Amino acid sequence: MAASTKSSGGAEERPGAQEWVPPDPSLDDLRAAAPGCRGCELYRDATQVVFSTGPARARIMLVGEQPGDREDREGEPFVGPAGMLLGRALDAAGIRREDAYLTNAVKHFRFEQRGKRRIHAKPSVGHVVACHPWLEAEFEVVRPRVVVCLGATAARAVLGGEVRIADVRGKLMTEGRGGTALPAPAIVTEHPSAVLRVREAPARDAAFERLVDDLAAAAEVARSERR
Repeated sequence: MAASTKSSGGAEERPGAQEWVPPDPSLDDLRAAAPGCRGCELYRDATQVVFSTGPARARIMLVGEQPGDREDREGEPFVGPAGMLLGRALDAAGIRREDAYLTNAVKHFRFEQRGKRRIHAKPSVGHVVACHPWLEAEFEVVRPRVVVCLGATAARAVLGGEVRIADVRGKLMTEGRGGTALPAPAIVTEHPSAVLRVREAPARDAAFERLVDDLAAAAEVARSERR
């Protein structure tokens, strides 16, 4: 059966991840517990959970949308084409990738099967909500000085509601939707995959430079913020 059919279930299939998040965890505890999560139906079709890379207590946390095809196969976030572009952008912004904490709002790959190919399917709000206990636990453990939201799905997960990238991009956000407190100051930018989708080279280069500028702004915040 195609993944899009199997992954189309309703709220009854999304009890939320809170049952599987260990109490008072370390980062190792979270990474060990995540493969057992059944907080939504996406675990059924994905090859494996894709949790995070990077050190506990990293100053910068980058949150993406969900794993892609290659990430799902390898079990590590941001190792596909978008991850390679992100790595170049981090280098250009003066951020060592190994010093940053990289994760996703949704930890399993949602896709549609087309022949032998698995095509990315955007996670629903229900998936973001079901997976949010993991992200909350990561915030508690890592305690970053700044969070970079890569794309609209990550921004929704971190800020607690829908935002338009064009309205908030590059701004330092200290409150979420409705004035809720954030775990750390946040900067919203485009997901690297959006840069890759820009067809014309000059426009793509400009989009890449904007991503670098946003990452550099986050690095400056990380240097100035106290824990």
